[in-house]
Amino acid sequence: MDVNRRQVLWAGGAIGAAALLAACSGSGETSAGATGGTPRRGGTLRVGALGRASAVTRDPHATQANESDYLIIALVHDTLTAPGAKTNTVPRLAARWRSSDDLRTWRFTVAKGATFHDGSPVTAEDMAWSLRRLRATPTGATRLPGIRAENIKAEGADTVVLVSDYANADLPLLTRLTTFVLKKGTTDKELGKAPGAGPFKLDWFRSGNARLVRNEHWYGGEVLLDAIEVKIFESPQAMSNALLQGQIDLASNAGAVAARTAKKRKDIQIVRRPDDMALPIVMRTSDGPFADAKVRRALRLAVDREAMVEQVLSGYGTVANDILGTGDPAYAASVPQRTRDLAGARSLLKEAGFDTSKTYRLLTTEDIPGLAESATLFATQVREAGVKIDVVRQESATFWDKTWLKADLYTTYWGTNDSVVFFASKTMVSEAAQNEAGWKNAAFDKAYREAIGTKDTDRRAKALKRLQRIEHDASGYLLWGMADGIDLATAPVRGLPTLPGYGRVQLERAWLDR
Repeated sequence: MDVNRRQVLWAGGAIGAAALLAACSGSGETSAGATGGTPRRGGTLRVGALGRASAVTRDPHATQANESDYLIIALVHDTLTAPGAKTNTVPRLAARWRSSDDLRTWRFTVAKGATFHDGSPVTAEDMAWSLRRLRATPTGATRLPGIRAENIKAEGADTVVLVSDYANADLPLLTRLTTFVLKKGTTDKELGKAPGAGPFKLDWFRSGNARLVRNEHWYGGEVLLDAIEVKIFESPQAMSNALLQGQIDLASNAGAVAARTAKKRKDIQIVRRPDDMALPIVMRTSDGPFADAKVRRALRLAVDREAMVEQVLSGYGTVANDILGTGDPAYAASVPQRTRDLAGARSLLKEAGFDTSKTYRLLTTEDIPGLAESATLFATQVREAGVKIDVVRQESATFWDKTWLKADLYTTYWGTNDSVVFFASKTMVSEAAQNEAGWKNAAFDKAYREAIGTKDTDRRAKALKRLQRIEHDASGYLLWGMADGIDLATAPVRGLPTLPGYGRVQLERAWLDR
């Protein structure tokens, strides 16, 4: 399992568009954290996050199966760039960046005043060393596509130079997720206690639980909370119960079921972030029973998307149109919304010679709320078009080791939804290491290269539209809906992040009104 897959569940990398803050309604629901009052300094925010003690990792560049691990790491260490509200990439530890005319050479400048928690300055050597370390991981080529380790170098005290194998206008966007910066030469044994440059410092860590204290000298501005305590939970239900019983202040990624339970509690905020998580079904295109594009189109037509959103997500989501990256300003909303058409589905299946006498397996896991349920409802719906599906639930480790990237039909999930090109680069271009459907399409590849290889706004927009039309018509994804991100918070919590996905970990502006 790749690090980006799990992190992107809640922290994700390329993040969806910000939701505007809204005042609490009578039901306690908000589109983001509650506002009101004058921000005040002090207090400890107790945060619940999902994870298993057996899967704990302290390495910022390793595979992090636990949301709790990623939250802790992201508060202690900083990435080069971060998701933004007005633009989907904003400065973080890199204060600015610029490219060469051919979009292959990029220079990132270290933020002024950036220091590690031990007081030593963050230098270009630290940043370059960290990026090379990241690139050397098993999934480094996916995390920094087109960037080889030997092409990452420090230039002077505050500039890092990255040279891409090809023109890439979106390279800064790709540095938002896992480019955590460590001190040069940090050993594996030192990782658990290595000083970071983030808004909080590690006080203690025990079996996945941690206490973080304010970094008084954070280059990014004043941090209001005295401390954040992170408590690990193995299930959303246990986590939401802890919140309702007053044991924690914030339940991260609690899900729709928890939201329904908490809806009648006026002392609990239901924090909703639109476009937070994509829940597509993957149909293998390179071989097998779904290799024919007509069969894939038939299955897309057989789905009742409105019913999926209402029943699987309890209405906490929106209908999608088989294009990933729904929060991207360049999302092709002009592509006609695909609706249910059983007659059309049956006709396409007949044209393709699809064997409706067989039963096909749909593999899924229960990693997140609603994932397995979506598979079950999908199987019920497509049966009306004559396709028989047997839903097989697998234990998480088995699913990611044996099924992901390999099976003919399986569920997946992504929380990185503000960038069409992110998905293109990670999962759909022919050479993508995480090509979930085994899809190869020359026209799609060409449109992708044109989109990332030009500074011209009009050319880029046309290429992105062409890319999305091809994806909508022929890819291996059936994206029926987008799930809202749902956190639960007690009434005093203020200043929570407004962005979905990776934006959820940006707790440095949070404060307590008590």
